[in-house]
Amino acid sequence: MKQITRIHHVGLRVRDMEVSREFYGKLGFVFLAGPVGPEPVAILEHPAGINLNLILNVSAGAAKKNVLMEGDMKYPGYTHIALEITDYHSAKNSIESLGFPITGEVEHDGAKFFFIRDPDDNVIEFHQPARS
Repeated sequence: MKQITRIHHVGLRVRDMEVSREFYGKLGFVFLAGPVGPEPVAILEHPAGINLNLILNVSAGAAKKNVLMEGDMKYPGYTHIALEITDYHSAKNSIESLGFPITGEVEHDGAKFFFIRDPDDNVIEFHQPARS
């Protein structure tokens, strides 16, 4: 479909808006608005033009578990967001200095990427493409 130009935003269901705002703020995301709407949603934006909607409607008593990424049963759905980076080592050092544990690292055909989890166990990939 030719009319699609880019991803506008990613929606993440979170337990606590303030905890998530602080986490994503450390990654450079700026709070724009919210919570707004019936769900409700808080809107964050990174200077790179990436938008996140923090969806604030977790069911009471829901287990703190990422059902898409943990356990033997593999459910359909979005498993992670990948943020493109320009300098793998610098980005990794920044993440480690924030105290966020790296949960995995991969190098494939010259591309390098590492993973972390947000406070709700959503997976975030930091991806440096292969250099041509």
